[in-house]
Amino acid sequence: MASAEDAPQRPNDSKPNTALRGREKPRSHTESAPSQRGISPARSTIQGMNNLKTVALLGLLSALVWYLGIALFGGSGGFYMGLVFAVGINFVAYFFSDKMALAASHARPVTEQELPEIYSIVRNLTTQADMPMPRIYAIDSQQPNAFATGRNPNHAAVAVTTGILQILSRQEMEGVIGHELSHVRNRDILISSIAAMLAAALSIFARMAFFFGGGRRSRDSGAIGAVVSLLALILAPIAAMIIRLAISRSREYQADESGAILTGQPLNLASALRKLEMGTSRVPMNVNPAVSQLFIADPLKALRGRGGGGFSRLLSTHPPIEERIQRLESMAYNP
Repeated sequence: MASAEDAPQRPNDSKPNTALRGREKPRSHTESAPSQRGISPARSTIQGMNNLKTVALLGLLSALVWYLGIALFGGSGGFYMGLVFAVGINFVAYFFSDKMALAASHARPVTEQELPEIYSIVRNLTTQADMPMPRIYAIDSQQPNAFATGRNPNHAAVAVTTGILQILSRQEMEGVIGHELSHVRNRDILISSIAAMLAAALSIFARMAFFFGGGRRSRDSGAIGAVVSLLALILAPIAAMIIRLAISRSREYQADESGAILTGQPLNLASALRKLEMGTSRVPMNVNPAVSQLFIADPLKALRGRGGGGFSRLLSTHPPIEERIQRLESMAYNP
């Protein structure tokens, strides 16, 4: 099979639509509203706050990694060991996160002859956003879902499941692709990958600390210091997980908003999210949990059930679909 990189990147869009089953369906009430292509990106203040929050959370994660380095190895040597470890993790996440995500989700490259409609949508939106054409992948799964990955727009990939091609109209698919391309433009995939790798580093440090007895620092600081270090080693990985999930949820909200601004049709994305919510709740997907936060809808929802309590939301990789839809509807009716 030819790779997606070998496919023509920007030929004319003359190929017939053979990919999407829901082509040109009658519009639902959510699609009948006037076009929102005049939505103003005056929400930059909110986006700036989201970016500041993300930087602060990543900084806190890095600080936790360094602290556990000190607790494990002791003294300034532990600090530098933690620093080197965190930098190494970030290096791997920066250069290889896209390949790891595509492999973990069993994605395969597809040509324009295989998915002409997807190529057409992606080409139109990337042209509008002044972005390079990403690589296109397909995932052989009946669950409707999609994700994007890559450290920047020049090294990006968009993957869609075979299930999503069967239930979305072209307009809804544009909303989904706009969301995913916004993740790329906002560097969300890189941010999420770094957060996940830092959280993994904290877990590794905690296990090493238990194996080596908590490090020299805790042994030299007496019983109280040992208890404090033990609590830190237990709680730090939990805190890291909660911080990582908070970052993931925050970036989903921003990608919804940025994608709606890109397409000018927030209600199309809202309509797609309703269908994805039903599909992911009913159809399980064989995907590595480590990359589940990259998908537009939680791919493990069918396995986890519908529990929606406050604590389960705290541990969720995705914000509630109903809240995302409400925000999109607010954009459409109160621009």
